[in-house]
Amino acid sequence: MAAKDEQRAPEPDAAPTPEPTDDLVTTAHTLAARRRKLAYTATTGRLVLRKEVLTDGKFDGHLPQAEVFVTAYTLDGADPATRPVTFAFNGGPGSSSIWLHLGVLGPRRVVSGDAGGLAAPPYGLVDNQETLLAHSDLVFIDPVSTGYSRTVKGEKPGDHHGFQADLESVGEVIRLWTTRNGRWVSPKFLAGESYGTTRAGGLAQHLQQRHGMYLNGLILISSVLDYSTLLFSAGNDLPYVLFLPSYAAIAHYHGLHGDRPLAEVLAEAEEFADRDYPWALAQGARLSTEDRAVAVARLAALTGLSEDYVDRVNLRVEHVRFCTELLRHRKQTVGRLDGRFTGWEADYGREQFTEDPASAAIMGAYTAGINHYLHVELAYTNDLPYEVLSIPVNREWSFKEFENAHVTVADKLAAAMRANPHLKVHVASGYTDGATPYFATEYTLAQLDIPAELRANIEVSYYPAGHMMYVHEPSRVQQSKDLAAFVKRASNR
Repeated sequence: MAAKDEQRAPEPDAAPTPEPTDDLVTTAHTLAARRRKLAYTATTGRLVLRKEVLTDGKFDGHLPQAEVFVTAYTLDGADPATRPVTFAFNGGPGSSSIWLHLGVLGPRRVVSGDAGGLAAPPYGLVDNQETLLAHSDLVFIDPVSTGYSRTVKGEKPGDHHGFQADLESVGEVIRLWTTRNGRWVSPKFLAGESYGTTRAGGLAQHLQQRHGMYLNGLILISSVLDYSTLLFSAGNDLPYVLFLPSYAAIAHYHGLHGDRPLAEVLAEAEEFADRDYPWALAQGARLSTEDRAVAVARLAALTGLSEDYVDRVNLRVEHVRFCTELLRHRKQTVGRLDGRFTGWEADYGREQFTEDPASAAIMGAYTAGINHYLHVELAYTNDLPYEVLSIPVNREWSFKEFENAHVTVADKLAAAMRANPHLKVHVASGYTDGATPYFATEYTLAQLDIPAELRANIEVSYYPAGHMMYVHEPSRVQQSKDLAAFVKRASNR
């Protein structure tokens, strides 16, 4: 006899996923900064970003999309109406804000050492007596998929890994923090490094147009506002010309210009890059044997490379190949981010180095510093890995907005300056930066479509170091003074 079917109770519904919430932690600190005692509050953690959702044309709520990690420093007792605030981020794309945070701007800094004198593990942190916090509150932002920033459950990280999407998410963090902290009437600044300057140039216009937020100033460190100046590609000779003065500076640092002063070497390189070099490249097969020999000799003398090498690469020296070739006779490579750093290879017959000696030299110190600092000193706990620099994010980054055109925000920066004639721009360039060379920045700034009277709104400072010029102690101290002076001038208070 068949058994009767048993009646089963329905399975209970699975517990709903809890709504993500901010997980901010606040701590109090003091710092003795140049004969002044700073009492400040640090607030660190993740802000939940939400988006307005419409379904069939009907409002369907503000749904969470990402949790973005920020670290904010505010001076205790300061008047928000007069106290500046600076929003800072690095580049990559795919980099956290670790470098500006612990390198030059924040109240604590990493002791990493410098070229020829690197610090040894386990590294350490010290008070930054030159911190910009003495003159401005600071908010460090880690874009989605960097630092501890992540998308929420059900959201695609890749939706945030692109030019416009990044402007929207970082812009929303800035709007949200400004609103929640009552800072709409505070003088406001953006500080970006490398791709962070691309982001800052785009944000200047985006914040004006989307949120009506007009800024007092931009701080652009190791700038890239127009990618046509940096991308070595067939038919684009511009980078070969604009990198030349940086090659000369790096060769000078390594003693390949004898006892000539750096200023003299740079002046010669800039003169050649301004006139004869681009003319020679433009001639192509029309260049006479005699003129080619002259160009080869001058380029070799300026770069420190052999005439044979310069001739074999057809007068076109690509930057990673330069870093690999320059000191091949010493069995060393030089850094791309900072040509003062040197490294070794297992195979000195290779065309391009396997890693950037400058990046390798400082990565360990900064990574140890941020992980210790956030967990121990700022009391923020999170078991996720802190993504210092995400290579996958960098590789999948979308520039779909620039299809069939080169990436540039020079037009956006110019538009922001024309609409806001009070917007000031501070540019910082390192002579031995082989990633975003100073002469390329000068070229881009000269092409900005702004009226002559706005040219005075732009100032440029130069340092005898590279991309992260602040790892060089004299440059860090001078740069801190330059930034403080800029923020004070541009605050209009």
